[in-house]
Amino acid sequence: MWRLKIAEGGNDPHIYSTNNFLGRQIWEFDPDAGTLEERAEVEEARQNFWRNRNEVKPSSDLLWKFQFLREKKFKQRIPQVKIEDGEEISYEKATSALRRSVHLFSALQASDGHWCAENSGPMFYFPPLVFSLYITGHLNAIFSAEHKKEILRYIYCHQNEDGGWGLHIEGHSTMFCTVLNYICMRMLGEGRDGGKDKACERARKWILDHGSAIAISSWGKTWLAILGVYEWAGCNPMPPEFWFLPSTSPIHPGNLLCYCRLTYLPMAYLYGKRFVGPITPLILQIREEIYKEPYEKLKWRRVRHLCAKEDNYYPHTSIQILFWDAIYTFGEPLLTRWPFNKLREKALKITMDHIHYEDESSRYITIGCIEKPLDMLVCWVEDPKGDYFRRHLARIKDYVWLGEDGIKMQSFGSQVWDTSLALQALIASNLSDETGPALKEGHSFIKNSQVTENPPGDFRRMFRHISKGSWTFSDKDHGWQVSDCTAESMKCCLLFSTMPPEIVGEKMEPQKLFDSVNILLSLQSKNGGVSAWEPAGSGLWLEWLNPVEFLEDLVVEHEYVECTSSTIQALVLFKKLYPGHRTKEIQNSIINGVKFIEELQKPDGSWYGNWGICFIYGTWFALGGLAAAGKTYSNCLAVRKGVDFLLGSQRDDGGWGESYLSCPKKEYVPLEGNHSNLVQTAMAMMGLIHGGQADRDPAPLHRAAKLLINSQTELGDFPQQEIGGAFMRNCMLHYSAYRSIFPIWALAEYRRHVASPTKNI
Repeated sequence: MWRLKIAEGGNDPHIYSTNNFLGRQIWEFDPDAGTLEERAEVEEARQNFWRNRNEVKPSSDLLWKFQFLREKKFKQRIPQVKIEDGEEISYEKATSALRRSVHLFSALQASDGHWCAENSGPMFYFPPLVFSLYITGHLNAIFSAEHKKEILRYIYCHQNEDGGWGLHIEGHSTMFCTVLNYICMRMLGEGRDGGKDKACERARKWILDHGSAIAISSWGKTWLAILGVYEWAGCNPMPPEFWFLPSTSPIHPGNLLCYCRLTYLPMAYLYGKRFVGPITPLILQIREEIYKEPYEKLKWRRVRHLCAKEDNYYPHTSIQILFWDAIYTFGEPLLTRWPFNKLREKALKITMDHIHYEDESSRYITIGCIEKPLDMLVCWVEDPKGDYFRRHLARIKDYVWLGEDGIKMQSFGSQVWDTSLALQALIASNLSDETGPALKEGHSFIKNSQVTENPPGDFRRMFRHISKGSWTFSDKDHGWQVSDCTAESMKCCLLFSTMPPEIVGEKMEPQKLFDSVNILLSLQSKNGGVSAWEPAGSGLWLEWLNPVEFLEDLVVEHEYVECTSSTIQALVLFKKLYPGHRTKEIQNSIINGVKFIEELQKPDGSWYGNWGICFIYGTWFALGGLAAAGKTYSNCLAVRKGVDFLLGSQRDDGGWGESYLSCPKKEYVPLEGNHSNLVQTAMAMMGLIHGGQADRDPAPLHRAAKLLINSQTELGDFPQQEIGGAFMRNCMLHYSAYRSIFPIWALAEYRRHVASPTKNI
């Protein structure tokens, strides 16, 4: 039986940590663990997911919850609450419903103070990890038979009815993810027509019916070339010589978004070496299976720009095609011949130096799951028996997550992000006399997860920004600063500093908060907006060169309404508690941030959310930032328009429901059907409360609160519904903790701010 272990490093000499692995969450299989009853509970959850997989595609993330609730002997002892039609929501009933969820959620806290959760959903995450391990010969050593069974379970559970796989678990089938998951199944031991319900046969049919693997998007072409089931001649150039350009050049990789440059960094190394993995009998079979024509007759040069329409969300521009063609036709032939090939050797060394730097800086977690298998493979190519590769192997467990739908790959974990939001929800509940231990442990986790140093060495030369005083998305070892994670964690620490230390622990040292302020201010642009990872400033025209057909706004850093709002809220609270520190800078930052938010508002009153779905998410953040800065319904047009947008999109059942399609279409798309999404309902409720709706007409809030209360399960949580996270416009991400955090938070704010219950629901 599988067990989740918290904050453990194990005995591997190749793994190390900056804070005793705080926040680390790894799954291990113990064949002797679990009673018959416990095993039956897990199996029932798996079967329930399989039966309902086409109705609710994200997992409820049940397996670790079963474990934690058993270990803590949790029993729900507060009676369930139901609000009848026409019944007023009394303060007592609102309190009871809130307490039920708070007690359950507190019991789900990990031993190191954080809340565990799945943070996954894209179907292109796991296959490259399998590919990398297959190439290096470590697949069977790292993944046991039980691992393989659960990896396959996830693939089967999220195969679309047409036989393909979407970019994410709710998406339409794409060539990219269908080819990757087909090859992954074959490497995990399935035959060409094998798999549950003939998964391989159905997938191969989809591939061939939609143009075959020659139509896979650019990242897919790269991985297939690495595997040896595609030729490098069919890929657009990724010359490592770009790293030789002056840093002032607009197309130097150092000017790109960190995720963009750190993905193409190892790709450039492998491309520069034209690396191809071992051509095994399985590789030869796959060559025959994924193309309509014989492999040796394919014209690779002609398919470089070919991309299946299902994948081609962001088509290559004519400027980009001309750019790549020029390098392909003139640049590459030159750079691969003497004496210019000497330049390539130097470029490969530079890319390798950068890869090692990033690996060491992140304790071999790397910046994310796209980069992890690439960096690991590059280290193996450099030295198959070296310590760099061994350190990568030791950190694979950090990415593996298990749910009732199988094993999936985490983006890199959302421990800090989820915990910072969870703590604010618990603080808002005003039940510290009941939740004191959870608050104290959570406070300790947040304090000890702060990044306390800048990246090592001459980090500016390595194109890194300051990180001292920040928080990451996942844990301290990851090392990558994120503005909204920093702001939300800082808010937690500031709120805790106003509470009794005997309940929540000692407050954070002022200097560490000053460091946080410094990094937030450093990430604000001249337009008032706050970027996510590094200062924005590169030309937006570089997005015209975006080589990734299925993602948008990937090439350079941008400012975001969510990051700006979180920063405003944190700085307003900091300014109140530390009025003498950088007063003028902070005040100007708040003013400029407000202006940015106001200018970003859509004509319908909404704001586009970049990291969640979508306009409801963005509007909740925007209204929160404006309210923190003193903007109200009466003195701010943007607040009035935002409130009107939320009121106008409320559904008949009192809730809200927005489709993930809003993200790629960039316009509000309601959910199909009549039901609402509870997480979005909670966000909309809090947005309205920020906009002062409770004082004008609380009826919409009463209706929404009724829906949340009546949707609460017997255990005290809320049912899993549609996927809730997003990134780069077109890909969605499952934040499994959201279904608990946001309804709790909304009910807490409702209980605090909506003084008089409705007269007629």
